[in-house]
Amino acid sequence: MAIYTPEYQPNGNEIAVITTDRGTIRVKLAGKDAPIHVGNFVELARKGFYNGLRFHRYEPGFVIQGGCPNSRDGATGMPGTGGPGYQIKGEWTVNPNNYHKDGTLAMARSSAPDSAGSQFYFCLGAQSFLDGNYTVFGDPEDEQSLQVIHSLQKGDEIKSIEIENAD
Repeated sequence: MAIYTPEYQPNGNEIAVITTDRGTIRVKLAGKDAPIHVGNFVELARKGFYNGLRFHRYEPGFVIQGGCPNSRDGATGMPGTGGPGYQIKGEWTVNPNNYHKDGTLAMARSSAPDSAGSQFYFCLGAQSFLDGNYTVFGDPEDEQSLQVIHSLQKGDEIKSIEIENAD
C-alpha cells in the first residue's frame, strides 16, 4: 500500500473537537512534533471521514480505539481492520514529545512501522512501553476532556471531529 504524505501543513495551534455519545473531547494537536500524523488527521476530519464511526476497541486501563471505517453502521468489513486506503510514515523516532500519558492521542498501526492510516487511540492511563513504537499526536486540552475519554466504551459513536485554528 502506498505511503501518503498529507498536503495540509500544521501550524502547531490546531485543536481537534471530537463530539461523541459521552460528550466533547478537545485535543491540542502536536503539529510541530508529528506533522504527518496531524496533517493526516486534519485532512480526514475535514472530509468527514470519522463522522459516524464507533470506538471498536476498549481495553480498561489501557486504550480506547476508534477511526476504523468498518465500525460504521452498515459496514461489511471487520471492525479494527479498515483504513483510509493508504498508510503514513511513523514519526515516533523524530517526535521529541512522544510520551503516552493519560489521555494522550496516538495513531494505531499494524506490526509494520509505516502502516498507520486512520485508526487512533486514547490512552487510559500512562502507557510508557508504547513510547518507542507508536506516534503520539495530541493531548487532551482540559480535565473535562480527560473525563470524557475515561467514560468512553466500545460501541460509542464519534458524531463528528472538527478542527479549530487550522489554516
